[in-house]
Amino acid sequence: MTGAVHFYGLKMNREALDKFFERGILALVLAILVFGPLAMGAVDAWAFLVVQGLTVGVMVLWGARLWFSRKPQLLWPPICWVVLAFTLYAVVRYLTADIEYVARLEMIQVVMYAFLFFAIVNNLYRQEFSQVISFTLVLLAAGISLYAACQYLRHSTRVWNFTSPYLGRASGTYFSPNDFAGFLEMILPLAVAYILAGRIKPVTRIVLGYAALGVMFGVVVTFSRGGWTACGVALLALLGILIFHRNHRIPALLLLVVLAGGGTYFTKNYLEKSLSYMNRVEGTLDSSEDKLDFRRGMWAAAERMWLDNFWCGVGPAHYDYRFRQYRPEQIQARPDRAHNDYLNLLADWGTVGGIIVLSGMTVFVIGLLQTRNHVRRAEKDFGGGQSNRLAFFLGGSTALFALAVHSVVDFNLHIPANAILGVTLLALLSSNLRFATESYWLNIRLPMKILVTAALAAGVAYLGWQEWRRGREQFWLARAGQSPVPFPDRAEFLEKAFDAEPMNFETSYEIGEAYRVQSFEGGNDYAALARTALGWYSRGMELDRFEGYNYMRYGMCLDWLGLHDEAGEYFQRAEALDPNGYFTIANFGWHYVQTGDYAAARSCFERSLRIDWQMENVLARSYLQIVEQNLAEKASGNAVLPAGF
Repeated sequence: MTGAVHFYGLKMNREALDKFFERGILALVLAILVFGPLAMGAVDAWAFLVVQGLTVGVMVLWGARLWFSRKPQLLWPPICWVVLAFTLYAVVRYLTADIEYVARLEMIQVVMYAFLFFAIVNNLYRQEFSQVISFTLVLLAAGISLYAACQYLRHSTRVWNFTSPYLGRASGTYFSPNDFAGFLEMILPLAVAYILAGRIKPVTRIVLGYAALGVMFGVVVTFSRGGWTACGVALLALLGILIFHRNHRIPALLLLVVLAGGGTYFTKNYLEKSLSYMNRVEGTLDSSEDKLDFRRGMWAAAERMWLDNFWCGVGPAHYDYRFRQYRPEQIQARPDRAHNDYLNLLADWGTVGGIIVLSGMTVFVIGLLQTRNHVRRAEKDFGGGQSNRLAFFLGGSTALFALAVHSVVDFNLHIPANAILGVTLLALLSSNLRFATESYWLNIRLPMKILVTAALAAGVAYLGWQEWRRGREQFWLARAGQSPVPFPDRAEFLEKAFDAEPMNFETSYEIGEAYRVQSFEGGNDYAALARTALGWYSRGMELDRFEGYNYMRYGMCLDWLGLHDEAGEYFQRAEALDPNGYFTIANFGWHYVQTGDYAAARSCFERSLRIDWQMENVLARSYLQIVEQNLAEKASGNAVLPAGF
């Protein structure tokens, strides 16, 4: 009897622990989904490190649950093979990348998303968890939309303690309104699906209805044309599907009429009278060709990168760092991404990466087709057909469809909060395949348990080490970025950041800049400071051979030391890496001024001003006047200004 009681108590303890770990994983995933959007999309390093730490917690709890569960199982739908394949490809591509630092950061994101995907598929597949996650996201989106409404109505550009440059457009808790729209476009279909097809209480339905109205208004005040299009297409798809369900036909038709009529009335009587609407819609008609040329320039650069590196691409997250070599003259700012996730995928990961992702999309769609009949309740003529399973299936599917549409003109998949939301929906929908067949369940015996635990332990160790390493780097970078910081102290803080992360080429460049600026101020130690700067620029060249500014600044320091013949080679290499950059060309003109070749200098300054004539191009504007004065004096026979003036 005592043994039986002990066994029963042990069984109960194991079940309690299993439930504890399961709920813990749910809590951490919810924390990630809530924190990311509130932290401006988790784009900043500190915010991403928080998300990374929470992901490590998910992995630890999953590993513990494997050993405390009485009968551990692994749910492995076909898309898991595709996710695993891309993750392994990301690791291999990182090991062969040209710029180690950015490739590592991108690979870490891929690995994190993969672990989250597997953890959600295998731990949060129950219907109640999908509902909890969905309702949490809807309420979160409604709250942020309320904040966005206040921004719009108060004409505020404040996002927490930061100032957004998007005047007249609300961005909620995101820095960019387009990214905020990318978040909302995945929430709105979920809310509408639960309202129309969910098996929920009337009070809950009313709350979701008001939340959906708030989210809809949030989408409107972003004035994101891509977001508007994605939301419209997703809602049309959702309502179109429900119209063919006889139990949902009338509510779906009524909502479609209300949205069409209400949207038209709101646009005609309110939206068209707003300055933001005029600037974003009516103003676009007047300057659409220029704006489209800007996008085409980024897309053309991505296409050329892909064709030049057809199979494996330029490297993970390399697009922005290789862009200067490919950019047209009309784009002088750094684009960050290609503003088209599909072209960005091909540019960074090549045809191999594109094939893997396309295979994943195909497998996912096939899985949806296999699942659709198993998530629908039997429709009845009187009051039947309500199903939370069906609501999430339709809402999640159309949410991902909205993300896919918006990705044609933006880069939401590179905003961590939006990408993680997409991964979560993908995982929850993929887990629904268990309704269609039991063949994707695998019993985890000891060898497989050890293998999965080893993979989780390796992931925890690597991500934890990388978190500590980057956290130290960001601490010292934040100290160096404080204003005002004297250049000697700035250099000291940056060097400590470089000690923490010796592969960050941007830090080495900033250290070189700190020493160069001090050298150019003059003083007895100018030569020593210039040579120290040369050493840091040289390190930057080793870490990122595509960064032309390192070569340009290296040449400037050589000119400053009087080594003009040696400097010319570095300016030529800088120009080869940035042939259409106004700043590089202007600095090449500066080099010609140092050597006394004023005719060549004038040609550089004039071309730099043709490319960018804005007031920011001070170097070309001011030096062109000096050069023209010098050439005029030389032509008239008067005294000539000394070289290097």
